[in-house]
Amino acid sequence: MKNEDSSLNPSMPDLEKKLLERIQASEMPLRIMHVCGTHERTISKYGLRSVLPQNIEVISGPGCPVCVTPEEDVDIAIALAKSGATVVTFGDMMRVPGSAESLLDAKSGGADVRMVYSIDDAISLANKKPELEVVFFGIGFETTVPANAAALLRKTPENFSLLASQKQTPPAVGLLARDSEVDAFIAPGHVATIIGTKPFEPLAEKGFPVVVSGFEARDVLLGINLLLAQAEKGVSRVDNGYPRVVKPEGNKIALKMMNEVFETSESEWRGIGNIENSGLVLRKEYEDKNASKKHEDLYSTSLEEIKAKAEKKDKKRCICAAILTGKAKPSQCPNFGKECTPKKPSGPCMVSQEGMCYNWFRYSKEGGSRFA
Repeated sequence: MKNEDSSLNPSMPDLEKKLLERIQASEMPLRIMHVCGTHERTISKYGLRSVLPQNIEVISGPGCPVCVTPEEDVDIAIALAKSGATVVTFGDMMRVPGSAESLLDAKSGGADVRMVYSIDDAISLANKKPELEVVFFGIGFETTVPANAAALLRKTPENFSLLASQKQTPPAVGLLARDSEVDAFIAPGHVATIIGTKPFEPLAEKGFPVVVSGFEARDVLLGINLLLAQAEKGVSRVDNGYPRVVKPEGNKIALKMMNEVFETSESEWRGIGNIENSGLVLRKEYEDKNASKKHEDLYSTSLEEIKAKAEKKDKKRCICAAILTGKAKPSQCPNFGKECTPKKPSGPCMVSQEGMCYNWFRYSKEGGSRFA
């Protein structure tokens, strides 16, 4: 059974029409989870949910890097800034709430917090301003880690360090496969560009069809088609729907740099919890660049004050954890579109253009679908 408004747009390109016709002709029930904020943006922006048949549901997983950055890491960054360090990070990360406030709040209070576009910008600032103790708050998945590794493999100034909150995608997807009611997965194309398709094979071996997808609307529709084809045949494998960019082995040069600088560790995911082998931390040889160790004595007092302030704060109820794991929709949150908006986010899912709440607010309350 199709949604009431699932007719094809006459202006839709022929390829997209054919892909959508194939999807709409299927009666196979399929609940698909994507784990990429850019996929959610494409799905919401182009209203893809509104034209899918009711037997096919696409939900969002923890694919937004700022959304899964834990409060503890944000608190440490804020404590460093309040203790006299110059903390630099990406624009979205400045607005993500910690346990008591955001980096932007700390900046408003006089702390030295600055926005940069890359780790190279942070290193350039450290070189130009040797009197500053520059800390780059580096967050993200495998897509951004190679740049951090490449920078540290070069000689960096003594007044520069990295506060790393970096995640690996496959372990989180594996956890969700066990804990969520999901039939198949769309894997993120940019992550697979680095790590390849092989790390997703354990999912397929456990019976979950997987497809690596690009980011255009036609890429997403192709991905759904490929998953349907697997489900209809009763098979599960990893299909590469993004071969123009993704290779099975990934980017060997990037992987080599990552492995040289970082090692795998357990890691806390905001709203999800601790996931084994899902983090990337600096190896012992690079500990002198680890901001959380290098400046531990400097920020410990400020961190205690932040935690004490958080205990007194009356927090608004946020269901971002349920949204990140596909257990709830943004429109089910009591704050959505009211106390929580992109201008004043009370939860991390509303901050970034990759956040599910942001995209549902921006494009429609039901993420590109007028139907609940």
